[in-house]
Amino acid sequence: MAATNKMELQAITQKEFGKLIKLIDSIDERLALKKDAEDTSIKDVVAHRAHWIDLFIGWYVDGQAGRTVYFPAKGYKWNDLKRYNAGLRAKQVGLSWDNAKKALRESYTILSDFIENHTDNELYAGPMKGANNQWTPGRWAEAAGPSHFRSASKYIRQTQKKHNAG
Repeated sequence: MAATNKMELQAITQKEFGKLIKLIDSIDERLALKKDAEDTSIKDVVAHRAHWIDLFIGWYVDGQAGRTVYFPAKGYKWNDLKRYNAGLRAKQVGLSWDNAKKALRESYTILSDFIENHTDNELYAGPMKGANNQWTPGRWAEAAGPSHFRSASKYIRQTQKKHNAG
């Protein structure tokens, strides 16, 4: 169930980030950099989550300024996500495990500040400007933050399980 107000959004964001950080802090660099069959690593997933928070903030700022909002990014449509994410992994290939963790923590702080600095009305009264759908800024924030934190945690647990079984 999606959050419907600022307090719920703050709580779910903190909760899911806390779970993810606890997992991340238990991962050594060797496991974090190990690629799976899809050519993705834990480091890639963590860096991806940080990037998507930055994307969300950019969408919000562009919409508020009346600029065109490109979802998910200029030159891409939602059905191009595999291609977009592959390009993102290629751009982040030299990113270290420590810097991926740092980027996630920094993006979490930016997201937390965004939530803190907006009212219930700003987060949930209507659709996010430029989004061309009915999702509110709060719903978009939840998708970029806690929902992504939850899926990253799931990926990490599955990777740990495979690693421990092998």
